[in-house]
Amino acid sequence: MARKAEEIADLIEVRIDLIGDEWQKLATGLSKPWIACNRTAAEGGQWKGDENKRIEELLKATELGADIIDIELETIGLAEAIPLIKRRAECLISFHDLTGTPPLERLRKIVCRQLAAGADIYKVVAAAQSFEDNITMLQLLSGFPDTKGISFAMGPWGLISRIFCPLVGGYFTYASIERGKESAPGQITVQDLRKVYEMVVGC
Repeated sequence: MARKAEEIADLIEVRIDLIGDEWQKLATGLSKPWIACNRTAAEGGQWKGDENKRIEELLKATELGADIIDIELETIGLAEAIPLIKRRAECLISFHDLTGTPPLERLRKIVCRQLAAGADIYKVVAAAQSFEDNITMLQLLSGFPDTKGISFAMGPWGLISRIFCPLVGGYFTYASIERGKESAPGQITVQDLRKVYEMVVGC
């Protein structure tokens, strides 16, 4: 699977919480840039261990050469973890709303908190309940034009914002290696994403 990811993706997400104990072996074999994530259950992940251990695994990823570390805004001890992360990697601070899409003004305040905490990259993801939620998530990006940001909505209704995120200023977006390997609701495959981009922008 890692080999296939390197063949088709520009940036690879290593989901520690999904891979389990084999994640280090997988990560050390990567030649493409990679992002380490150890998602909490509260924000849609499957990490079931101790919180201190969760952070330790992320810090191990910096030692193994991760280019980006994804850590949640609501992480206990975030202020202590960020300087350790930024010694060797970019720090992506993420926020996930699994129930709906908050109003734009609230989302902007969340991004301000992420940047104030020291984020090199902010990521805000919400659960789409309507087409309009796509517009809200994409509008968020336009409010922070001089920063690296990711904003889109999950679920079937959020597909458009996933696709358009990098087209309207987002740093990157997420896609699955193949069908059935999605790490979040609403992901399409890298192959299908590239087909859409080729039709839209000819890249």
